[in-house]
Parts: sequence; C-alpha cells; structure tokens
Amino acid sequence: MYVLVYVFAAVLLLAGLYHFINPQFYHPFMPDWFPKSLANAAGGLAELLIGIGLFIPATRQLSLYAAAALMLVFLPLHVIDLARARPVIGSKVIAIFRLLLQVVLIAWLYHTARAYGAGPQVQ
Repeated sequence: MYVLVYVFAAVLLLAGLYHFINPQFYHPFMPDWFPKSLANAAGGLAELLIGIGLFIPATRQLSLYAAAALMLVFLPLHVIDLARARPVIGSKVIAIFRLLLQVVLIAWLYHTARAYGAGPQVQ
C-alpha cells in the first residue's frame, strides 16, 4: 500500500518543483481574480512540504491528511475549469475525468491516513 504513497509523494515533489521552474504553466488554471504568483508559490511550497512529509514515517499520517486537504483546496479550480467553454486541461472529457480522479484521490488519501495509525505497518 505504501508504494502508492511513495509514488504520490514523488509526484507531489515533481509538481511542487515545477511550480517554481515554470510558474506560467499553472496560471491558466487559476481564475483571473486569483493572486496567481502568490497562489502558485503557496501551492508549490505546500506540495513540496507534503511530498517530503510522506517519505518520513513520523510525519506520514499528518502528511496524508494534509495532502487530502490540499486536494480539496484544488478541487474548486477543477470545477471552474470544467465550467469553461474550453477547459484549460484540453477537453470536457478530460476535465470530467480529472475531477472524478480528484475525488477518488481525496478519498484514497483520507482512507490511507485513517488506516495508517490503525496497526502494524510495513515501512
């Protein structure tokens, strides 16, 4: 089960770094009224910190909950993108898939966080 946590942690670390390498990539996903540079930096930093935390057993459960919360924060951006005539992600089908995937991801992160402290764990 933790292989998926490590994979997700690596994805968060790469995405977090990319927020700083190419911040313009994320700007189109944000509404016009958003403070794009600040939101981009905050999102990138959060992804980096949570990604690191997922690799550390002592902070893994908290980081799983934090990842679920971060995905909840990102959820409205996916809904806004889906509501656009032409979603930034590419198409309505892809936007719907991404939104559904986001919901599944939030549920998985929450379930995994709850289960993490429930018994012996394989590290």
